[in-house]
Amino acid sequence: MSTREMPVDLALEQRATARIVLIAAAAALGGFLFGFDTAVINGAVEAIRGGFGLNAARIGIAVSCALLGSALGAWYAGPLADRLGRVRTMQVAALLLAISALGSGLVSGMWDLILWRVVGGTGVGMASVIAPTYIAEVSPAQVRGRLGSLQQLAIVLGIFAALLSDAWLASTAGGASAPLWLGLEAWRWMFLVAVVPALIYGALVLGVPESPRHLVAKARLVEAREVLREVLAMRSDAALDYKLGEIERSLKMEYRPTLRDLRGPRLGLLPVVWVGILLSVFQQFVGINVIFYYSSALWHSVGFSEADSFSITVATSVVNVLVTLVAIGLVDKVGRKPLLVVGSAGMAITLALMAWCFSEAVGSGASLTLPAPWNITALVAANAYVVFFGISWGPMVWVLLGEMFPNRIRAVAMAVAAAAQWLANFVITSSFPALAEVGLSFAYGLYAGFALLSLLFVVLAVRETKGMELEDMPG
Repeated sequence: MSTREMPVDLALEQRATARIVLIAAAAALGGFLFGFDTAVINGAVEAIRGGFGLNAARIGIAVSCALLGSALGAWYAGPLADRLGRVRTMQVAALLLAISALGSGLVSGMWDLILWRVVGGTGVGMASVIAPTYIAEVSPAQVRGRLGSLQQLAIVLGIFAALLSDAWLASTAGGASAPLWLGLEAWRWMFLVAVVPALIYGALVLGVPESPRHLVAKARLVEAREVLREVLAMRSDAALDYKLGEIERSLKMEYRPTLRDLRGPRLGLLPVVWVGILLSVFQQFVGINVIFYYSSALWHSVGFSEADSFSITVATSVVNVLVTLVAIGLVDKVGRKPLLVVGSAGMAITLALMAWCFSEAVGSGASLTLPAPWNITALVAANAYVVFFGISWGPMVWVLLGEMFPNRIRAVAMAVAAAAQWLANFVITSSFPALAEVGLSFAYGLYAGFALLSLLFVVLAVRETKGMELEDMPG
């Protein structure tokens, strides 16, 4: 029997309880650490570059090296989650993030900074896969989009918290390179403060139940039944039996998928896997993380003071948070695909406008400035770009990746797609300093081109998943 043939009273048994919202929020805190850990280096870029004497290529590697760890963590998170469970994997991610925060704040050179950032990136990559997968697996279909969007909300809140703490620490010390407490420079404290949310995350996920789909895959049916009963408030034995049977049928015997299960007729992979990979790649190739990793240095480089650059960056992160809240309200009403279409079109226009503005910059090197009215126009365009991304490609990609794959391949397909995302992020982030030396207009024009390609991709290849049960996802 398909979900569409399910009796109405059984369908109504799955309810969005307060408990499921709290559980999803606790899991999504991994997204907060994801945002915090990846964005915190924004305020430290110039201090690290000057303190360790790094050129454009080396600072690009120092900023982006965590993303290689993220790709590694994302790649192994799926198999690890299938073996240990979703909850235990989230705990491992929290531990790696806490260790990385301590190590990064106490480094003595570029290479040990790279080491600890890769360790933290591994934790981020694991969290980026497991949190949306877990949330999708415990959520009722009618609110799964909104609960899945909590991951992106947590990410943007993490970015905001990182940039706000960067600005506060730099202001308190009198500059990112100035000494603060215990004789350590402010930029070191920017990393060290991440220990606190990592420990909180680790503690909170101790209290969340294991995914019922993982429990069924492990033949722990009594525990799965209790999770469904308590988390989704399913009281009817008939409803519980139906749901357990539905999960068992969808998983069949393939609860430990491997890369072989992703093979298909199109360039060696199933079409749905290629869609997931390209969603991930386009999310990064539109250049969003250039804004969140380099924006303080970027605005400083075109004539704004260090203090103003930090303030602009924090304001942009606030915009990102607000539009993510709007996206959460729209995702289960409007759908995933329409929001992606609007986002791609808006990003293409605003990125092209930014490229035009930066073509009007005068001077070079330290004396580069962006004269009026181009400086204000660039600021408005940058924030409009963040609006279009935040309402679409930011949350929608994570929602889709958490729900679009069939149950039998979800974990490993999610790992492949997330690893592709981190590798794409690394390519964009590590290449930006060199592209910026060629010209900011060229860099943003390139990202505008990718935004236009993303629009064509969504229209032609992305399938709407609004309201569908996970068990009904086509392969």
